[in-house]
Amino acid sequence: MTHRPDGIPPAQLSDEDLAHEVEHLHETRHETFLHGSSDAFETHTARMLSLEHEYLRRFAGAIRPDPRRTRAGSRRAAAQSAR
Repeated sequence: MTHRPDGIPPAQLSDEDLAHEVEHLHETRHETFLHGSSDAFETHTARMLSLEHEYLRRFAGAIRPDPRRTRAGSRRAAAQSAR
């Protein structure tokens, strides 16, 4: 078995495995931030960013921000609520 200290390169992961890896890193982010060493946090950050970039490359058409998460959309929602 090949030793990969940085994990399997994101481009080599199946779509399902890529989605699982991104989800898992998001789940462990807070714990790593609070209780990990600076090296662990840097490694986590690098892996998370590489996986997220690959996810965006593969699924760019499926990712749309919730309009309420943008300034313009939030302002529109606030204006509609005030009516």
